[in-house]
Amino acid sequence: MNLVKDIPELINAGVISPETAGKIRDYYGEKGGQSTNRLFVVFGILGAILVGLGIILLLAHNWDEFSRTAKTCWAFLPLLIGQVLCGFVLIKKPESVAWRESGTAFLFFAVGASISLVSQIYHMPGDLGLFLLTWMLLCLPLIYVMKSSIASLLYLIGITCYAAETSYWTYPATESYSYWILLLTILPHYNLLSKTNPESNFMVFHNWIIPLSVVIALGTVAGQTYELMVPAYFSLFGLIYLIGELDFFTRQRPANNGYKVLGLVGTIVMLLTFSFDWFWEHLRKEDFPWNEVFTSPEFLAAFLLTLSGIGLLVINLKNSSLTDIKPIGVVFLLFIVIFIIGLSSSLSVVLVNILVFAIGMLTIRDGARRNNLGILNLGLLVIAALVVCRFFDTNLSFIIRGGLFVSVGIGFMATNYWMLKKRNPNG
Repeated sequence: MNLVKDIPELINAGVISPETAGKIRDYYGEKGGQSTNRLFVVFGILGAILVGLGIILLLAHNWDEFSRTAKTCWAFLPLLIGQVLCGFVLIKKPESVAWRESGTAFLFFAVGASISLVSQIYHMPGDLGLFLLTWMLLCLPLIYVMKSSIASLLYLIGITCYAAETSYWTYPATESYSYWILLLTILPHYNLLSKTNPESNFMVFHNWIIPLSVVIALGTVAGQTYELMVPAYFSLFGLIYLIGELDFFTRQRPANNGYKVLGLVGTIVMLLTFSFDWFWEHLRKEDFPWNEVFTSPEFLAAFLLTLSGIGLLVINLKNSSLTDIKPIGVVFLLFIVIFIIGLSSSLSVVLVNILVFAIGMLTIRDGARRNNLGILNLGLLVIAALVVCRFFDTNLSFIIRGGLFVSVGIGFMATNYWMLKKRNPNG
């Protein structure tokens, strides 16, 4: 049934009034216009990127035949075209998202191409990390001058690559503390986007890329006492999850809430990883220089993240009751206690396994209480993952391992059958 086409018939039948019919037409017209506009933005950005890449490929094919002067002119040509295009957008098309984002995307890549070409022409020294840093700093103003979200996303990807290049992929590695300053520069645009267009695709991409970028970059602070990065990462995932539990994000679809998904998955994966004894054996053998630990960047990162997580947990508790707090949201605090115990006792590995099992059971109970199959099966998956991890423990017999798998399988079938029966008693 096409409601818009059936409007005359509904008016004649007296089902709706002409005023209501007008509102329905306006609603579906606006909805269709938004869909068309989004496609125009996407294809505009892709077109600008492809044109820029095409120009670079054409130049590269005939590059050796040009003189140095010609090469320099060609190197600046994409930059000039991009600036003219952005100037045209600011003057003639300031309200057009498609023009603004596509023009900015072209100029963003033109800046990178011009830097690399000029460096190659005049044999200027430098490394990839310096190139990425220079590129991102030059493109930072584009985010605010053009009010461009695609520039913001590309900037986030660029500074993440810069942090990884300087601390992970380069030897000897150097600290990339400048990443955190660069990340802060994006927050005003992110805040403005959340207020002006919270349901946009650009907002959704930011909700995924920002926490993912921080997760990747946190490891760059690791040094001599890298073991402290374990509680630091637990606190980070707890903080990210609690951000996803704020009212602004819970009103969005689960797939759009990158904070909650990454916080949940990251916490579960780390718990399963440290449910084995290998890390705890190493931790008990480690002789920490305690006079240096409390001044190390790893301890500072863990402390600040834990403090931030506690603050956000208190805020969430003010807006809801204690029973509404999900177990994932407090794991980072429990793990700190387990980590301290693990410095001198093998009990920590048992506590981690108990914690994972408890999270699974509480999630199952929450799913049953909400009559939500997705949450219920998530809890079952957590327990199943724990059973798989224990399968690789050599100190368990095959009979016990097999019994665990059978028990989980029966649990999956029984709980899902019970839930479906509860939804449809007559089925």
